Amino acid sequence: MLSDDYKQKIKRTLGCVFPISRSRRGACNNCGCCCALPKKCPFLKKNGDKTYCSIYKIRPLNCRKYPRVKSEHLTAADCGYYFEAKD
Repeated sequence: MLSDDYKQKIKRTLGCVFPISRSRRGACNNCGCCCALPKKCPFLKKNGDKTYCSIYKIRPLNCRKYPRVKSEHLTAADCGYYFEAKD
């Protein structure tokens, strides 16, 4: 049976064909937290205290669009992206 982390990963992978929420703001701050969902990505590299993607220019859509919607934003505490509250 799949863990909840893997279920979320599959959901994000399938959902990456949909557009990013218009309420998403911010930018990647190189925290690397999303690259560890559900386990550390083999392309995540570290240079001192900064993390980076070694295949950034050709990274998959689910990486490019994370977090696509607020409900899949599992790394909100560390991530540079956030979602504006709707009025």
